[in-house]
Amino acid sequence: MNTILADIYSTVIPSAPFIIAAYALVWAALLVYVIITVSSLKKTEAQVALLEEAIARKAE
Repeated sequence: MNTILADIYSTVIPSAPFIIAAYALVWAALLVYVIITVSSLKKTEAQVALLEEAIARKAE
């Protein structure tokens, strides 16, 4: 093996758990953000539907 590659691998491999943990944390944060956004969107859609019904009843 090339000595330069051996040096690179010796510095990268020991830090692999930290890199994996960082990626896992980013994905978990993204997942939480998407869940919160979707639930907020559903709540907003329900409120809009109620408002549309109220407007339709008032127009009658």
